[in-house]
Amino acid sequence: MRHVLLIDLARTSAAVAADSARLAKIGHLAELLSRVQPAEAEIAIAYLSGELPQRQIGVGWRTLQDLPEPRQIASASLSEIDGLLSRIKAQTGPGSQAARKRLVGELFRSVTRQEQSFLLRLLGGELRQGALNGVMVEAVAKASGTPAAEVRRALTLRGWLPAVGAAALTGGVEALRAFHLEVGRPVSPMLAQSAPNVPAALEKLGGLAALEWKLDGIRVQAHRSGSDVRVFTRTLDEISAQVPELVEAVLALPVDDIVLDGEVIALRPDGRPEPFQVTASRVSSRIDTARLRETTPLSVFFFDTLRVGGVDLLDLPDSERHEALARSVPAELITPRLVTADPEEGIAFFMEVVRRGHEGVVAKSPSTPYAAGRRGAGWVKVKPRHTLDLVVLAVEWGHGRRQGKLSNLHLGARDPGSGDFVMLGKTFKGLTDELLAWQTERFLALAEGPSDELVVKVRPEMVVEVAFDGVQRSPRYPGGMALRFARVLRYRPDKRAEEADTVDSVRELLF
Repeated sequence: MRHVLLIDLARTSAAVAADSARLAKIGHLAELLSRVQPAEAEIAIAYLSGELPQRQIGVGWRTLQDLPEPRQIASASLSEIDGLLSRIKAQTGPGSQAARKRLVGELFRSVTRQEQSFLLRLLGGELRQGALNGVMVEAVAKASGTPAAEVRRALTLRGWLPAVGAAALTGGVEALRAFHLEVGRPVSPMLAQSAPNVPAALEKLGGLAALEWKLDGIRVQAHRSGSDVRVFTRTLDEISAQVPELVEAVLALPVDDIVLDGEVIALRPDGRPEPFQVTASRVSSRIDTARLRETTPLSVFFFDTLRVGGVDLLDLPDSERHEALARSVPAELITPRLVTADPEEGIAFFMEVVRRGHEGVVAKSPSTPYAAGRRGAGWVKVKPRHTLDLVVLAVEWGHGRRQGKLSNLHLGARDPGSGDFVMLGKTFKGLTDELLAWQTERFLALAEGPSDELVVKVRPEMVVEVAFDGVQRSPRYPGGMALRFARVLRYRPDKRAEEADTVDSVRELLF
C-alpha cells in the first residue's frame, strides 16, 4: 500500500467542499481514511478537520505572502509535511522569525499549486468544508468498521478526534474502549446551542432550567492530581504557567483529584469585565506573569465538574454535577446561577447579568449529561444582539460550494472626519445561496480598481446590517479594532453609505 500523499488530502478536501450531501462527504473521507497508513492516520484526520497536530506553529499571515513557485509533480507525504511543520514550530529565540520564513519557503516549494492552496487554508484556519467533528466521526466509523457511538464515546473521553480516529483505524472497538477520563489530559468542552431570548431557551429545555452568567472570558479546564495542577483552554492548549491565580485556587480546594470546567476573566475594581482583548492578552502572555498579575489580575469562576475524588461524572445529570461542584468549590469561585421555570424571573436575571457588563446567560437542563465536544441540546446560550449598518469595501471569491461566487465581505465603518471608511473585519456568515448569487452580480457591477485572484474591490456604496458579539482591539485593521463573530442579517438598499454607522459609535462598544 502506497503512502497517502498531501495531494490526496487536497483532492479529498476539494471533493468534500464541493459536495453538499452529508453522506457524500462521509464517503469521500472514509475512502481516503481506509487507505491511510497507521502512522499517518492522526495527521490525515487532523488536516481534513482543519487542524494541526502541533496546534499552532507561530506563522502569521504576513509570513505566507510571496510564496515560491510550486512543484509540478506531487510527491510530499504527510509525514514529511508534518515534520516540516514541527520544525517551524520548534524555532525559538533570536533569528527564529527568519528561520520560520525560510522553512515556510521550503515547505511551499515542496508541494504543487493545489497543495499550496490547501496548506494556506489549513494554516490560516480557513479550512471549513463540513469535515468537522460530526461528519468526521461518521467517516472514521465507516472506514474502521466500528459503531459511530463507540467513536463518540472515545472522543468524549480523549477530546482529540485525530487520536481517537487513528485508534479506531488501527485497533477498532477494543482500542476505542481503552479511552477513559484521565486527570491531566483535557477533553473537548461541551458547547451550547442558541436561543433569541430567555423564554425561548426555557421552552427549548422543557421549562425548568438553571440560568448561569455567561462571562466573556477564556474557557478553561482545570485538572488537579495531588499537588499537580494543569490548566487547558477550549482548544486543549495548556496555559498553566499563564494563570497562576487559577492554579492557586485549585490547589486550595479540599479535594486533590478533580477536573473542573470554567472561565478566567479580567475584572475591573467595580466588578465589571474588562474588554475581552484584555483577558485574552493577559492569558496569552508568557512573559513577566508576576507583573501582569499585579496590573491585570484574573478572576476564576467554575460552572461544572467532570471528575471528583477519582469518580468520573460526565454521564451524570447537570443537577448532580453541580451538587458535586458546590461540595468541592467555595461559592465565590462558582458562576452565579438561578434555577427557575418562570420566564419573567429568567428575564430579570438575564437583564441584571447584561447590566453588569457580561455576555448573557447559559440555560442548562438539570437532566443533561456532559456532551464533551458537542453542542449538546441541554445547554442554550442567550445573548443580547448588537447590530451595525456597515459598508462593503471589498469581497473575496469563495471556496468549495461557494466557488465562483463572491462570498467573504470586507466591512467598514464611516469616519465622519475624513469621509473615508475604516475596515473592521470580514464575514462570510449568514449568507444564503440566494444572497450569494445576488451579491455576486451586484458587487461585480460595483467593482473598481485592480482586483486579484482573491479580492474584488468595490465602490463603497452598499450598506449591510450585521450582527456581532462584541468589539475587540486588533492591530490587524487600521482602526485598531475588529468585530467579533460578525454575521450578515440583511442588506439595506434603503440606506446610503453616508448613513452607515461611524467608527466612533463602534469604538464606544470597545470601552
